[in-house]
Amino acid sequence: MTYRDADVDIDAGDALVEAIKPLAASTRRPGADADLGGFGGLFDLKAAGFRDPVLVAATDGVGTKLRVAIEAGRHDGVGIDLVAMCVNDLVVQGAEPVMFLDYYATGKLEVAVARDVVAGIAAGCRDAGCALVGGETAEMPGMYRAGDYDLAGFAIGAAERQQILTRDRVSAGNVVLALPSSGVHSNGFSLVRRIVERSGLAWDAPAPFAPERTLSEALLEPTRIYVRSCLKAIAAGGVTALAHITGGGLIENPPRVYGDDLAMRLDLSTWRLPPVFRWLAAQGGVEAREMLRTFNCGLGMLIVVEAGRADAVRDALSEAGETPVTVGVLEARTGDPVVFDGLSPTWLA
Repeated sequence: MTYRDADVDIDAGDALVEAIKPLAASTRRPGADADLGGFGGLFDLKAAGFRDPVLVAATDGVGTKLRVAIEAGRHDGVGIDLVAMCVNDLVVQGAEPVMFLDYYATGKLEVAVARDVVAGIAAGCRDAGCALVGGETAEMPGMYRAGDYDLAGFAIGAAERQQILTRDRVSAGNVVLALPSSGVHSNGFSLVRRIVERSGLAWDAPAPFAPERTLSEALLEPTRIYVRSCLKAIAAGGVTALAHITGGGLIENPPRVYGDDLAMRLDLSTWRLPPVFRWLAAQGGVEAREMLRTFNCGLGMLIVVEAGRADAVRDALSEAGETPVTVGVLEARTGDPVVFDGLSPTWLA
């Protein structure tokens, strides 16, 4: 017998490696040559300009957003999601992402599909400024249904020791700026899929909240990568914390960056709930607090800033192409760790 008799195609794996070598090479940066084929990826922190670096690591996946991509046959964006979910978690520590590795697992390797996924990973790495230095492709017959695959990402970043953002930097009176999300990002898709099932809409139907696009195209809009703009904000001075709004939404993520003696007060009137979230809330009968606990609700990144530096940080973000909005403030905690002004059923309308 051969390995192929056991439904593992080594030739397909070799073909994929050759297909993605140019994609990895496109992510080269100082400190990494991004060549594939070795047993591990190397990065030279000194060549990248670091003097007293601390390493920061993050790992994540795309969740059941993959199920939408697989059922809709759209694989080119989930690779960006994979990178975004990892590198956004690095930059909130004050770290610059420097290298990325991926894990792609499937029952039967389809080279064209895998290449589309890795092309998205490479695009995400270029956006984040990190090198795609390697990964693993696992063909595992019997573990996945036909056409299914899974993804995991691993990112390593570095920051000068004095640049690391810790929760003891945050204090009452700090201003909260926000950067908009591009949509649902990569959280809450188990609920999204249940709502779509209730709606009876097919993935190729026009999206009710964006009729110029199909439903799958609109929901699969990749997660935004905030690395370059957040690094510019940090460089402007006065940033005390960053919060990536992922699973847990605007209720559970902000308290991860400040002490138990503080609360974040967010004014819901300072931004408009995007149409995709209004549709999900209406179609699924989802209450306001459940929306805030599950989704980013239009805010993908929160930036906590010393009040006296808020204008300088806004300017830096604007120069980076962002449209920052002032959405709240830090205050002494007397109750919940996150307080919402303007929370009412009409906010979802």
